[in-house]
Amino acid sequence: MKKNGAQIIIETLLEQDVDTVFGYPGGQVLDLYDALYEYRDRLTHVLSSHEQHACHAADGYFRATGKTGVVIATSGPGATNLVTGIATAYLDSVPLVAITGNVSTSLIGRDSFQEVDITGVTLPVTKHNFIVHTIEDLAPILHTAFEIARSGRPGPVLVDVPKDIQQTVIDYEPLGKAKKAQEKPVNEYQMSKAVKMINEAQRPFIYIGGGSLGAEVSEEIMQLADKIDAPIGSTLMGLSCIPTTCERFLGMQGMHGHYASSMAQNECDLIISIGCRFSDRATGNVRKYAKQAKILQLDIDAAELNKNITVDLGLAGDIHDAVVRLIDQVDQQNHTEWHERVEHLKRQEQIQQDQMLQPHRLTPQALINEIAKYTEESTPIATDVGQHQMWVAQSYPFQKPRTFISSGGLGTMGFGLGAAIGAAFGSKKRTILFTGDGSFGMNLNELATLKTTGAPVVIVVFNNGVLGMVRQWQTLFYNQHYSNTDLQERQSDFAKIAEAFGIPGFKIHTLDELSEQVAKAMAKSGPVLIDVTIDPDEFVLPMLPPGGSMDDIITLREEI
Repeated sequence: MKKNGAQIIIETLLEQDVDTVFGYPGGQVLDLYDALYEYRDRLTHVLSSHEQHACHAADGYFRATGKTGVVIATSGPGATNLVTGIATAYLDSVPLVAITGNVSTSLIGRDSFQEVDITGVTLPVTKHNFIVHTIEDLAPILHTAFEIARSGRPGPVLVDVPKDIQQTVIDYEPLGKAKKAQEKPVNEYQMSKAVKMINEAQRPFIYIGGGSLGAEVSEEIMQLADKIDAPIGSTLMGLSCIPTTCERFLGMQGMHGHYASSMAQNECDLIISIGCRFSDRATGNVRKYAKQAKILQLDIDAAELNKNITVDLGLAGDIHDAVVRLIDQVDQQNHTEWHERVEHLKRQEQIQQDQMLQPHRLTPQALINEIAKYTEESTPIATDVGQHQMWVAQSYPFQKPRTFISSGGLGTMGFGLGAAIGAAFGSKKRTILFTGDGSFGMNLNELATLKTTGAPVVIVVFNNGVLGMVRQWQTLFYNQHYSNTDLQERQSDFAKIAEAFGIPGFKIHTLDELSEQVAKAMAKSGPVLIDVTIDPDEFVLPMLPPGGSMDDIITLREEI
C-alpha cells in the first residue's frame, strides 16, 4: 500500500502497540502532525507546553506502565528542548523513542533555519540514535529503535527524520512488532559460585535497584529473602518494587536512607545486589563502604559490574532468570542472631522517628500521611527533585511496583508535572504529584496541559519559600551562607496561578487546616493543586555528609 513517510511513522507506532504520544508541533514535523490528524481516532497525541515536559511525560508514561514512551518534536530548538528529558531517561534506564523532524536532506549541513545536528547533540545520552537518509530505511530504523530501547538495559533512542523523507511516498509493508532481544542467562558455573556465597553467609542483605523493577522480580525477591532469612534494602529507584508493609523490607538505603536499612547493609557480611549500580549517593565514601561484606552483583548490563564498587562476584545476564534459579538452588536458612540484630536496628530507627515527631506542627510527614489516606495501592506517585522527593521516598507507603515515579540519576528539577501527566495517561488512574516550590516553578507552564487534557493529577506543593535541599547543605556545610536560595521575594501564589489556568487551588498553612482542606481538594474529580506551607528549616534526616560513611550518619537535628 502507498504511504508517505509521515504515515509510515504512525503505522509503525501502531504496530508497536503505541496508543499515546507526547509532543509539540513545528515546521519540520508538519507532515507528521498532518498524519497524526489523519490517525487521530487510533492514536492519542498529548500536546505539552514545552518539549522538555513532553519528554518527561513519555518517561512517566513508561514508569507507570512498562510500555515504551514516545515523544515528538520539531527540529532545532524543539529537538534541543528534549535533551534534558532524554538524559533523564538515559540515567534511569527508561525506554523512550524520541522522533524529531529535521530540514530536508538537501539542506542538512547548510545552517538552515532551525537546523541542529541533534544526533550529535544526543549521542552521549542515548543508547543509539539515527538519522534517516532514505525513505526505504524509515520503517526498519523505527522498528530497530523500539527493539534497542526495550532490550537489555533499556534506554532512550532518537530517530531524526528529515522533512523530505516524511513527504516521500513508497509502497509500505508492515514489519510487525519489534521483539525484545532474548536476555542471556547467567552461566551455571557463575551461578554455583553465587549459591556458595549465599549459603556461607551469616548476615545476608538483599539490595535492590531500578533493575529489579525492570526485571519484574518483586515476588521472587521476597521469596529469596524468606529462603535465606535476609532483610531487603532499596535504592531510590528500587522503591515500590517491594511493599513497605513487607516485614523484611527496611526501606531506602543511602545518603537519606532509613537508618535500619543503611546500618544493616553496613553490618552485613554479604550484599546481594540486584539491579543496582552503586551510585555515589547510595555508597557514600567508597573506601569505607560495607567493608565487612562480600558483594554479589547481578545486573543486566555487564558494564555496571565493578564500575563504582569492586565486587567479589559479578553476574551479567537475565535478572529474573537468575533470581528464580537462586531460589531453587540456595539452602533454606535461619539466621537468628542476624534477624535479632536487624530487629534491634528497626527499634532504634523507631526511637529516632519518635524523637523527631512534632504532633502540633504541619510537617512533611503529616502531609504525606494525610494524602495517602485518599490513595489506592496502585496510585502513581510522582515527585520532582529535592527535599520533598526524599520525604516521599522515606515516608510514603508504596505497595505496588511502578507506583514511584521520580528522577534518580540526573535529579531533574522540573521533571514532576510532565511525568505525572504521562503517568496519568498511561495508568488511567488519578496521579499524585509531590513537588517543591522550586521545582514547581520550573514546570508550572504545564498547568495548561493539565487543564486542556483534564488529566486527574493532584499537585501537592511543599512550599517552604526556599530551595530546600540546597539550603539544607548551605546550613550544614557552607556556614549558613544562603546564597540565592530564598524564593520569598517571588511571592508566587500557586493556588491563584492554578485558578488562572482554570484548575481549583487550595492553601494549607497550619496543621488544623490539613484534614479539611485535603478532603475538599481530593473530592475534586479532575486536576487540582494544594499549596502547603512548610517550615524552611525542616531537614531531611537521616543524612550522610558528602563523602561520609555510616560512621558519620546524622539522625537527629541535635547532632548537627
